[in-house]
Amino acid sequence: QVQLVESGGGSVQAGGSLRLSCAASGRTFSIDFTGWFRQAPGKEREFVAAISWRRGLTYYADSVKGRFTISSDNGKNTMYLQMNSLKPEDTAVYYCAVMGSGNYYNPGAYDYWGQGTQVTVSS
Repeated sequence: QVQLVESGGGSVQAGGSLRLSCAASGRTFSIDFTGWFRQAPGKEREFVAAISWRRGLTYYADSVKGRFTISSDNGKNTMYLQMNSLKPEDTAVYYCAVMGSGNYYNPGAYDYWGQGTQVTVSS
């Protein structure tokens, strides 16, 4: 089992920044990919970004490329999502998730999920 605890959500104005954190505990040795997903009201959960802990490779959705940065501190078992130049369309509940292997953009491939944290961007 892996437990994930997210923090860092909140409300900001358009153009502002937030940093989300996701602390992992438990069987963290089984983790390779960490992903961030988001879900807005009435919409499906969508891929935002992912990082491979073992290879350090990062992946982003086109909608956030150049604005968001995913990173990890393996020593602390913590993952981050730095979000800059936020837009109202970024408003959603953000979730972190982890898996051993699979398609990083597919939420169904992830084994464990955090509880989600709300991000609200006002215009």
